[in-house]
Amino acid sequence: MLLRNREVRRPLVASLVMGAAGALLAWRLAGSGAAACVAGTAAALLLIWLSATRARHRALARMAAQVDDILHGARDVSFERMREGEIAILASELDKMCNRLALANEDLEHEKNALADALADISHQLKTPLTSLALMTSLARRELVADGAHAEQVERLRTMERLEDRVEWLVSSLLKLARIDAGVVSFARAHVDGAELVARAAEPLAVAFDLADVRLAVDAAPGAGFEGDLSWTAEALENVLKNCLEHTPAGGEVRVSCAEDALAFRLRVEDTGPGIAPEDLPHVFERFYRGGERDARPAGAGSEVDPTGVGIGLALAKSLVTAQGGTIRAGNIPTGGACFDVVFFKAVV
Repeated sequence: MLLRNREVRRPLVASLVMGAAGALLAWRLAGSGAAACVAGTAAALLLIWLSATRARHRALARMAAQVDDILHGARDVSFERMREGEIAILASELDKMCNRLALANEDLEHEKNALADALADISHQLKTPLTSLALMTSLARRELVADGAHAEQVERLRTMERLEDRVEWLVSSLLKLARIDAGVVSFARAHVDGAELVARAAEPLAVAFDLADVRLAVDAAPGAGFEGDLSWTAEALENVLKNCLEHTPAGGEVRVSCAEDALAFRLRVEDTGPGIAPEDLPHVFERFYRGGERDARPAGAGSEVDPTGVGIGLALAKSLVTAQGGTIRAGNIPTGGACFDVVFFKAVV
């Protein structure tokens, strides 16, 4: 193993050549006895050098193994046992670097936890007044409805209620995105059935599909699934379905299909809307991005008081999918309409 190293092999060959040349010169000048003495001395020196080199390389191999342990998360690794000249100096510097990295990692973990706690506090502080505002708006609307003479004010209060629901959803989504970015969200690793995933994601939108007169068609292959977190993945799929619903005209259809092959679990969502403009495709998963042409609703349906979207749902969906090792891609189908492909590759093929 040592002789495979070029830095060892070249000096070894040079030492052998020099030793042989010295022994030959001694034989010509002083006879065979002197040649044997020179050859023996050269061999002894070569063995001493090889032994020292082997010990040095073993020390370097141990050091490399310790560095590899640190890279894989070990925390109780120390280089203090190194006591050999420049190797000891290198070990000491590595020890300092590892301690510094450990302190930096602890500071980073502390900052992540502090950020998560701060976001939770902010979310709580925002939800409390939002809930109170929603209750007061609902009570005021009921009183005006009972009075029966304030139709215009009743409609304004209904718009306010829709906006309050929108803001509450936005706050919740932003909190989830921030927690994912901070790395404090824990994802389960269990078998997720494709049919159950689609059913859970579509259930909260059942009424919305009926009101929008859009049909939801599901084609889930029996037994298809993947290893992941059912709840978080269902939320990601719900955001995709919601986006397709918002951009599908009345009488249209949203189709969901999922299957599993030797490489991955594949889920596809298609709609019969206008599709995604080519210039918007690279940006659909960006936060707060809203495409200019992907809108199947009549003019004026989306406004400041009744927005069709704020550009956060697809960003949240992508974060939830990629955090579990999956991929999500948007595109258009040849017959018209947008499509979203979600893929979870298998770890072992």
